[in-house]
Amino acid sequence: MNVGNHKRLTGWKATAAVSMSNYIDSGSIIAIATSLGFWGAKYFPGDDGTVAGLLAAFSSNAFGAAIGALIGGPLCDKYGRKFIYTYDLLLYALGGLLVTFTLNLPMLFIGFVVIGLAVGASVPAGWTYIAEFAPPDRRGRHVGATQLAWSFGPFIGFGLAAALSPLGLLGSRIIFAHLVVIALVTWWIRQGLDESKAWQDSKGGRGAKAPSMWTAFRGLFSRRANITALLFLAAIYTFWNQAASQNGIFLPTILGHMGWGTLASDLFSMLTWGIVIIATAVYMLLVDRVSYRWHFFIGGVLAIASWAVLVFGPSTAAATAFGYALLWGLSSGPSAQAFYSVWSPELFATPYRAGAQGIVFFVVRLASGLISLVFPVILAQQNGLLKDGLILIGFLLASTLIGTIWAPKTQGKPLEEIEIERYGEIVSTRAIDAELHDELVSATDTSTTSTKE
Repeated sequence: MNVGNHKRLTGWKATAAVSMSNYIDSGSIIAIATSLGFWGAKYFPGDDGTVAGLLAAFSSNAFGAAIGALIGGPLCDKYGRKFIYTYDLLLYALGGLLVTFTLNLPMLFIGFVVIGLAVGASVPAGWTYIAEFAPPDRRGRHVGATQLAWSFGPFIGFGLAAALSPLGLLGSRIIFAHLVVIALVTWWIRQGLDESKAWQDSKGGRGAKAPSMWTAFRGLFSRRANITALLFLAAIYTFWNQAASQNGIFLPTILGHMGWGTLASDLFSMLTWGIVIIATAVYMLLVDRVSYRWHFFIGGVLAIASWAVLVFGPSTAAATAFGYALLWGLSSGPSAQAFYSVWSPELFATPYRAGAQGIVFFVVRLASGLISLVFPVILAQQNGLLKDGLILIGFLLASTLIGTIWAPKTQGKPLEEIEIERYGEIVSTRAIDAELHDELVSATDTSTTSTKE
């Protein structure tokens, strides 16, 4: 699609343009979270939590994004990273417009699903693209920028929700409208992005025919190194994301059960995400310098502690809510999602890098969708927060242990070197100079082939 001349984007400008996918991803989740009550009063009054759970489950928080990632990841590997950027935000804008001008429950549901599909397709492409052009010694910092953008989504979303709450449903429509505007502006800016050189080389340069998606999937699952990486990444991210997704979309509900009003809840959530932004900025400064293993461990322990405070602290005490906000916010810098976004492009070869991420993202958001169906129902029961909280603490504990024990030693290494270590060869050899390939092989210890180092 030719949309005119655009200034070529490189370096941090390219990172910023790509990272905006994460802002509108999290922004849509918070827009849904803060508007469910208004939509419910208008289109499904008297709901016991079932309809709200379905809407949340099929949105960008869960099933919608899961399906989008499963489709978009392989398309990204077959047709290129820029192919996704040509169309994904147009789809997002369409979904956002459906929600903004919705007239009934079916229209609202379709809008949520369309937004979810667009988000799912774009997020794996973003992590892949940034990792492929970022300098090896600053790859974590560049990929971490996506987390920073993700953090600003809830911060601004809750701020808008608090400011516009007197307008009721109209305020919610305005929040979705602002996401549409940002999506379209970002789409226009992104037309200045170059295609990933790593992807072009892996398929033989410009004009060469990329392998079919079936061939790419077969190659992905034919190697043990890929399967172990899929299992590792799916475990840490899925377990952690159960707590994160419920924090994101149902935190206003949780605070409501603690006696907080809508305005106070939105302002408090905004404070929480302000802490997340600070923690993420610190993470970006440290991720390429501090051991992956210990950095991940600290984040996991803080996340467990935050939910323990929320579950076992006095249910109406402000100290409980603020203790949770502080600990969860600090944990969200070195979180499982932050490390997943760095590790996932590192652990897979270029021909199926985005497709592999699409599979994991599908599993993660599918699990979030399933728990979103039951979480509000259990939460409404007596001792509901205690029941849900204990389950989520268990998930966080599992993620922390798995990520700490099997953290990969890929820090600061070029993607080609990691590929040699994991596969014993450069899988994407079509356009790689044979002499350079042999030099990389001889310079790398090929004895390490698993994610556990």
